[in-house]
Amino acid sequence: MRKGITMKKLILDLDTGVDDALAISYALGSPEVELIGITGTYGNVLVEQGVRNALAVTDLLGHPEVKVYQGLPHSSATDRFEVLPVSAFIHGENGIGDVSIPDSDRSVETESAVDFIIDAVKTYGRDLVYVPTGPMTNIAAALGKAPEIKDEIGEIVLMGGALTVPGNVNAWTEANISQDPDAADHLFRSGAPVTMIGLDVTLQTLLTYKETRQWRDLGTKAGTFLADMTDYYIKAYETTAPHLGGCGLHDPLAVGVAVDPTLVTTLDINMKVDVDGPTRGRTIGDENRLNDAVKTMKVAVGVDVPRFLNEFMTRISGLAGSAE
Repeated sequence: MRKGITMKKLILDLDTGVDDALAISYALGSPEVELIGITGTYGNVLVEQGVRNALAVTDLLGHPEVKVYQGLPHSSATDRFEVLPVSAFIHGENGIGDVSIPDSDRSVETESAVDFIIDAVKTYGRDLVYVPTGPMTNIAAALGKAPEIKDEIGEIVLMGGALTVPGNVNAWTEANISQDPDAADHLFRSGAPVTMIGLDVTLQTLLTYKETRQWRDLGTKAGTFLADMTDYYIKAYETTAPHLGGCGLHDPLAVGVAVDPTLVTTLDINMKVDVDGPTRGRTIGDENRLNDAVKTMKVAVGVDVPRFLNEFMTRISGLAGSAE
């Protein structure tokens, strides 16, 4: 970092599946940011499995200093959560491609994820970037408890939604948003500074077996884990989206944009999430705020694919190569 430039503080809010683990790797391999904590959520796995994965992955990557906080276990509109069969198929029963790695001897922190988010905003203010890559339940709860943080946080870069392309749950709904449309709508309408990294761009950033072979060739435990886990993910994509020719780098792109916003081209538009009727879960422009002079949201509609993939491989390979 150049002298006098403040390093961004980063919180990742994860339902730690395969691409979430890759997002952790990208963050830890980026010298521009400091990963100050991981907040757990549900989605790809139960929240308990997600935080267990986050602890194990950060240990394996040589960063046991990263604290993990357990978040809310289900959506704001339900009282329980069960992992969908398609999620288990794509990410594996354990969320990380059914690859076995040692459990951490660390435990989650006693402070809740919601309180940690609020405390971090109060501590770091505009230097804090919060990156949710699962349901928006934790951040919506934090905004409900301390609504003033919307004006104090630096930025929220979320992975979720689809504006110009179809969803991956149905014709209009993306998976993360579908888990808790009400929470996502709360966030979108809150006035917080939000950048949406949706399927519009994440399905343009694809990884293949060629790249995972490079991690395997590193000869490290971390490299082998990343290769085995991601190969499982690519194999699942061969069934669920064979036309793509690789796996989408959904969550890592959100981290990439948190580190370097110039990776994407964005549209300034105030957004909402449909919470009623047949289009529940749709991310769309808010007609009631369409002409507001102040646009608090940006939606990524273009991405510099070669530059992002180069950054992705360089940062993660460097991290995996140096880990034991």
